[in-house]
Formats: sequence, structure tokens, C-alpha cells
Amino acid sequence: MAAARVGIAQINACVGDLAGNAAKILAAARAAHTAGAQVLLTPEMVLTGYPPEDLLLRPAFTDENERVLTRLCTELAQFDGLHVVVGHVRALEFGLMNAASVLCNGRVLGTYYKRELPNYSVFDEKRYFSPGSHTLTFDVNGVSFGINICEDAWFESAPRAAAEEGARCLLVLNASPFNLGKPAQRVAVAARCVQQNGCSLIYANLSGAQDELVFDGASFAMSPDAQITTQLKDFKEDLAFVDIDTQGGLHAVHVSAPVDISIDASVDHGPVQDGSEEWQVWEALKVGLNDYVTKNGFKSVILGLSGGIDSAVVMAVAVDVLGADRVHAVMMPSRYTADISQVDARDMAKRLGVHYEEIEIASLAAAYDTALAPMFAGRALDATEENIQARVRGMLLMALSNKFGHIVLTTGNKSELSTGYCTLYGDMAGGFAVLKDVAKTLVYRLARWRNQTTEVIPDRIITRPPSAELRPDQTDQDNLPEYEVIDAIIERYMENNESVAEVIAAGYPQAAVEQIVRLIRINEYKRKQSPPGPRITNRAFGRDWRYPLSNGFRESV
Repeated sequence: MAAARVGIAQINACVGDLAGNAAKILAAARAAHTAGAQVLLTPEMVLTGYPPEDLLLRPAFTDENERVLTRLCTELAQFDGLHVVVGHVRALEFGLMNAASVLCNGRVLGTYYKRELPNYSVFDEKRYFSPGSHTLTFDVNGVSFGINICEDAWFESAPRAAAEEGARCLLVLNASPFNLGKPAQRVAVAARCVQQNGCSLIYANLSGAQDELVFDGASFAMSPDAQITTQLKDFKEDLAFVDIDTQGGLHAVHVSAPVDISIDASVDHGPVQDGSEEWQVWEALKVGLNDYVTKNGFKSVILGLSGGIDSAVVMAVAVDVLGADRVHAVMMPSRYTADISQVDARDMAKRLGVHYEEIEIASLAAAYDTALAPMFAGRALDATEENIQARVRGMLLMALSNKFGHIVLTTGNKSELSTGYCTLYGDMAGGFAVLKDVAKTLVYRLARWRNQTTEVIPDRIITRPPSAELRPDQTDQDNLPEYEVIDAIIERYMENNESVAEVIAAGYPQAAVEQIVRLIRINEYKRKQSPPGPRITNRAFGRDWRYPLSNGFRESV
């Protein structure tokens, strides 16, 4: 027979919105109390949002965090007997702590401080926090609970200490960002933890997105024999319940407890969950875009629709999450734009029902050419003239953004950003880069996958050779290897940190490897000036790619 019921609140917290985040915790607590729960677990740093970065260095922020926590504790007293585990920060004499407090009946029963501070990849916690050292357990109806925070459960020390103090169930607060393969990795880590300590484990993860980080939720409850008994939704806010007995045994619970804890303004069209890699990426892109638009107060988006694959996928993602009425597309043909590009752009805009305009740029680009002609006299045409066309387009989109308040979505992908096959202040001009961490080959896979549900992308856009259409008969492969080769080299060298020699030894042509590695190195200045975009791989350009602009190192074979 169950001794205690635990609610798992998977919340989309907004960094810095302390009052808004507290309101979500309160709403989840109300629903949990109605459902008969005695414990409610929330994610890591849910009160502040994660990661607050250098907000943590401002005393005004950490002080307000304490004031809101105190008010929340008082408000939660209305739910008699409900123990709410809240993630927050705490300033102590010797440092700032990543904390979790147990609030019940208007009192703080105890506070736990995170022991293992991640300082790799996208994590920078040692910049801000000092590590904790103590254990916190508490009893509810004969069940002993222990608290861990995220990284603690990846190591032996903190879970073992809780188990040694009698904990039969570990409550783990998490702010674990998504990347491909991460959900399965979390489950494997949790399984190892429960098997080592003989405890059950309840894992509450953030959902939503913060700048380039996407949090996929996917919270769960795991029994001592490493079986998942309760699984929360992927990429959405959710609230679920599990019953636990005095020995740590878990039992799934199905209760009707309606709760509105969402700021999600998305329309959530598009394919239903199929568990595929493409579905995961599509949902991550949707969440990343929606939260960046919503949390920053934008009402609509605008993009340049070229008739090519990248802008087509960006527009499909935008419509799936924001709705057609909030999406504006502009086709800006030049003298090199193929007629079929205009036909396909119009076709796709009609299929999705977005706001669509066309602005001819040939005369605008010609005006720049004329103005520069005296200084360019005697010099051959080159990428300079091509880039003028891209920059005219960027200027027009930014003008429309300024006038109407749209945020500009750039359409470049990871392969282009890696190799510099993009124009600074041209197609890179904008506020959010939806495909920033999506390789070109994956862009094609996403397009074909999305069309399986509804053919929103004209087939010719997918099958045509990719081209920037900035000079006659141009294709991307005029100066670059095939994208299958480019993307494989990028994955090995940039994402997996393999050496040049290791990539060549894996069977890739030496000339191609050296070319792509050189392009990655010399185009760092472009990436430093690119807009943020959702991270979907284990290493994206942004938080976990920190290379110097002035760099004299050359890796030899």
C-alpha cells in the first residue's frame, strides 16, 4: 500500500522572471494538493530559471530570489502537509550556492546545496557557485526522501550519502539541456544510480528553452530495479504523479488534476510524436524558436524565402509552432534568381498560408555596383559583388523588422556556418538562427520527414542542387566537397574533437579534411557575430565552442 504520493512538476521557467516562475510553482502545488500528493518535486533553479549566468553576480538578483522564495513559502502554507521541493540560489558567507529547499506548512524544513558543479560543455557553474558538502533527507508518512541536484546523481558520492542516511527514494532536481542522445544517457545514469544504492529515483527536468539551450523535460520515476514507472512528456510542460511505499517501491498514478502552468503560446501543429531523431530535432527547434520569440516579447517573425531548402525548413518550423498568421516571408529575387525559385517560394507560401511579399533587388544591387564602380575599376568581379546582393536582402529584412516589430529569422545551417559559406551582414543578419546547429544533410532529412505528414515543402525544393544564386549557374559544390563529406568531417572534428590525422585515418580525403578544417578556423569571426540558435548536438557553435579570433595555431597531419 502506498505511503506517499509525489507530484513531478516539469516547468518551463523563464530566467529572471522570479514572480512568474513562483506563480507556476504555486499552480503546480495547488494541482498536486488536489490530487492528494504529499510531495511536489520541481526542477533545478526553477525559481530563477536556468542558467541565469551573470545575473548571479548581481546582489539585487539574488536578494530578490530570497524575497520571492519567502513569499512563496508563505503562500504554499495553504496546502496543508504538502512538501514542495524548490530549486533556487542561496548566498552564503563563503559563496553562492545552487540550492533546493523543502517548503511545508509555511516553513523551510531544510536546504540542500549541490555538491557536483559541472564546468564543461554548456555548463559554467564553477564561475558562480561553491560546492555543498552535506546531505538532506526528510520523512513523509514513513518514506525517507533524499535530495540530489542534477550532476550529483552522475557521481557516486551524493546519492550514496543520501542512501546511507536512510533515503529510500532520491528526489533529483534537474536543468539538463537537450542534445541528440541525451535522454537515453540520462536514463542510463539513473539506472546505474538506483542499482548502486538500492533506492528509487524521481527525476524532474526543466522544459522549454533559454536562449540557445533547449530543455526537453522527459522527466521520469524509476524503481529500485531500474524500471521506469512514470514518464512525463517530451518538450512540454507536464505534471504527473507516482505513489511510493516505505521500501521505495513506485506505482504509477493516473489522476485528473488540470493545471495551467504554461507560458507556451505555440500552436503545436505538424507531425505527432514518432520517437525518431527527426521528430526530436523538429520539436527542439520549435521549442527553441517559440520560447525565444515569446520570452523576448516578439509577436511575429520574418524571413527571406529563397526557394531553397534551408528557408523552406525554417518557415515550416515557424508555422508549426507559431501559426501562419505570425509568419511573414519575403522573396527577394536578383538577376541570378531562377524562375523556378520564385515559383517554388510562392507555392510553399501558399501551402502554408503565411504573409508573403516579393521585393526585386536587381536594381538595388546595381545601384551599389554603380556607386562602387570608380573604386573597383580594373578589378575582376568576385565574391564582393555576390555579397552585396546578400547584404541588400539583409538590409531589407532588417528594415521590415524595424518598421513592423518582426524578429528576423536567419536561415543558414551548421555546415554553412562552419565553412563560412554565409555572408556577414547579409544572410547572417537577424535575431534568431533556427538551423544554427543543424547540418545540411540533416536539413534534407527533416524536410523529407516533415513532408510525410503533409507535403508543405514542394518536392523540387528538396531535389534541386543547393545554390546561393549569387552568380550564373552557381551551386554550393562549386567550391566545396559534397555535403555528406563536409558534415561527416564537421561531426568528427568539431563535435567529437577528433584530430585532423584521426579524421583522415577514418577514410576522408586529406584535401577535403584540410580544406574544411581551414575554413572552420578562418571563419570564427563570422560565427562570433552570428545570432543565437537552438542547440541540438553535443557541441554547437555558441556556449560550448570558445575559440580565439586571433589564432596562430595550425594543426598538422
